[in-house]
Amino acid sequence: MAMAEADKVFAGAIPEIYERLMVPLIFEPYAIDLAERVARLKPLDLLEIAAGTGVVTRALAPKLDIEAQFVVTDLNQPMLDVAHLRQGDDERIVWQQADAMALPLDDESFDVVLCQFGVMFFPDRVNAYREVWRVLKPGGRFLFNVWDRIEANVLSYAVLEALEARFPENPPSFMRRVPHGYADPVKIRSDIEAAGFHDITLETLDKKNGPMSARDVATAFCQGTPVRNEIEERDGSALAAVTEAVAATLTKRFGSGTIERPIRAQVATAQR
Repeated sequence: MAMAEADKVFAGAIPEIYERLMVPLIFEPYAIDLAERVARLKPLDLLEIAAGTGVVTRALAPKLDIEAQFVVTDLNQPMLDVAHLRQGDDERIVWQQADAMALPLDDESFDVVLCQFGVMFFPDRVNAYREVWRVLKPGGRFLFNVWDRIEANVLSYAVLEALEARFPENPPSFMRRVPHGYADPVKIRSDIEAAGFHDITLETLDKKNGPMSARDVATAFCQGTPVRNEIEERDGSALAAVTEAVAATLTKRFGSGTIERPIRAQVATAQR
């Protein structure tokens, strides 16, 4: 299914809510894992693509050598602005708006390229992986993670079902199409191979979401992701009401305390 332009827009009110709620809800556990994997490689020249609001950047920077050079990029400048603000100044880090489909970087420049939950947004993944291959030094490594099927991610699936109940004729489909739309390990492996990589590993990694109230979970998904754009396209004045309806559905299903449920992703590593 083709990706809408709105699927890639993280701007306006989204970056702040994404950072405040989505990051601790589902992104932080995997950021810690990815940062540890990268740090073990002891790279001196690193590139992060689709860095979002910088959760991996923050986890990784303290683990890097004092001599390291770390280029951190995202398609959306507003997300990078939040990342830079949260990180503070670090002379090892260069912040750069960049499109993963055409990286404005030299061939054979990096020991490691990493990407947390970004490859699902690339319009042509094989071409994006070829760009990664191009900027990696021979023997360099590419590490990324992707969400598994939405059914294996309890909160994402519960929110999707609540939105389907609220918009039965034309339900918002972003969560299934994009974040959870690239979950087939056979497809992932063949795309990486097609870009020229070898020594490919894929690992399924189960975690739990950060404990959060039903209202905050609903706000995170409905207002801190491009789901917000989908809701506003359907009814420009319904964002608050839809968020409340989703929160009520989550409370009914999971109770009124904090919610902590399984999340599942896949971690890929490959060598140039």
